Amino acid sequence: MLDERSKLLLKSLVERYIADGQPVGSRTLSKANGLDLSPATIRNVMSDLEELGLVTSPHTSSGRVPTSKGYRLFVDTMLKVDPDSLDLPAGLPKEFSADQPVKVLNSAAQLLSNLSQFVGVVVVPKRNSVFRHIEFLSLSERRVLIIIVSPDGDVQNRVIHTAVNYAQSELVEAANFLNANYAGLTMEEVRLRLRREVDSLRREIGQLMQAAVAASEDSGADQADVVISGERNLLSVSEFSADLNNLRRMYDLFEQKAQLMQLLDGSDRADGVRIFIGGESERMPYEDVSVVSATYEVDGKVLGTLGVIGPQRMQYNRMIQVVDITAKMVGLALSQGKS
Repeated sequence: MLDERSKLLLKSLVERYIADGQPVGSRTLSKANGLDLSPATIRNVMSDLEELGLVTSPHTSSGRVPTSKGYRLFVDTMLKVDPDSLDLPAGLPKEFSADQPVKVLNSAAQLLSNLSQFVGVVVVPKRNSVFRHIEFLSLSERRVLIIIVSPDGDVQNRVIHTAVNYAQSELVEAANFLNANYAGLTMEEVRLRLRREVDSLRREIGQLMQAAVAASEDSGADQADVVISGERNLLSVSEFSADLNNLRRMYDLFEQKAQLMQLLDGSDRADGVRIFIGGESERMPYEDVSVVSATYEVDGKVLGTLGVIGPQRMQYNRMIQVVDITAKMVGLALSQGKS
């Protein structure tokens, strides 16, 4: 536990470092915090904070900078967010009035990037593939082409290898049965029904439908995707531009979308805005990196996550507002698109 003086000095140090990006010395703090404390007294407090792992001293300076632990304490106990202080650009609602959800999510990523000057990330909702029509076409012995047509006309073609050889007439009969009884369901719903009904289905129909579900999964149609905007902004961030290895790791992260989704997954069941600070956990193993994220939802159901990825030295109060407002706007736009 810190006393009030230590809390105030830590808060002043973090705010000054976020603003200037330079190690903060005792003389600077003595002028900034308004307390009647000598630089010597402040140095003693700073030494105590350093022993607690809240601040550290770079080799090239007598000043100190906050650690991940220091940022965490600042964010959790000292940060105040003014809901009316965010300066939103004019015409903002128009960016989220598109009828197509994909445009809304792309606009959200761009808005997050523009307002934060860091990287905006939006996890696109998992698209459960629904089939309107299915066909099976015999190619050769024990090879069957599956043609799945979605309600919007998207066509998936997958070749499967079967355990037995099917006549084309059997394939047509199976397709007719499946179109009559399963069309309009998602592949996940089909899978659940097949578990219950497979024993009552004719053997070839059950096998072919199970193969169609597996083929659809292999195609990646049910996988979520990530929209990323503003990677080039990192070139203007000193923490990354001064360390090419650090910058390279960040770009590698953006290319590995599965890893990026796992990074953002921590907030997919949380209420409100969450902050992950680099180096403090296995979920956020990247030093000098923080993620501010929130879920967006429609009709009370969480559809995905969005957020800002940037350096630890960010204006967290502003990032919280940017992410929170964007998440609410995306949810509202997607809700209107449904009606």
